[in-house]
Amino acid sequence: MKSVPVSTTVNGDPCEFLCAPDETLLDALRNRLGLTGSKEGCGTGDCGACSVTLNGRLVCSCLVLGVEAEGAEIATIEGMAKGDELHPLQRHFIDHAALQCGICTPGILVAARSLLEKNPDPSDEEVRYWLAGNLCRCTGYDKIIRAVQAAAAEMRGA
Repeated sequence: MKSVPVSTTVNGDPCEFLCAPDETLLDALRNRLGLTGSKEGCGTGDCGACSVTLNGRLVCSCLVLGVEAEGAEIATIEGMAKGDELHPLQRHFIDHAALQCGICTPGILVAARSLLEKNPDPSDEEVRYWLAGNLCRCTGYDKIIRAVQAAAAEMRGA
C-alpha cells in the first residue's frame, strides 16, 4: 500500500509523517511520531484510552485515519504539561489518587481538559456525562470527578 504524506500540527508543533491510507491516527501518533501517551484499549472507540483533540474536538484516535489529520491541529496528553510544570489536571489526579494502572488516564485527562476549555465550572453531573466515553477499570470514578473539580476550581482561581 502506498504511503501518504501528512502535514499537521501536534501539540503546537508542525510535523510531517508518512502513513498508510488505512492507518489510524492512534497508530500514526504512536508509531510514526513516538507519542505513546495515547493508548489502544479497545480499538473500537468504546473505552476512550486513545482520546485526543482534533481541531478542538474530542475524538477517539483509533477511529480516525491518520490521513484525516492533514492540515489539522491535534492535542495529545504529551502537550498538557509545560516542561516540568504539570497541568492542574495532572497534579490533581496525583493529589486525589485518581489513577492507578495508567491505561485510561491519558484519555481521561485529555477529555477533562477539553471539557474545562468549554465549561470551566461544570457540575459533577456534567463531568460524569463528559467523561462517560472513558472507561476506567481500576480507580472508580469518584476520585476522578473530585480531581477534575479541584483542577477546575484552581483554573478558575476559585
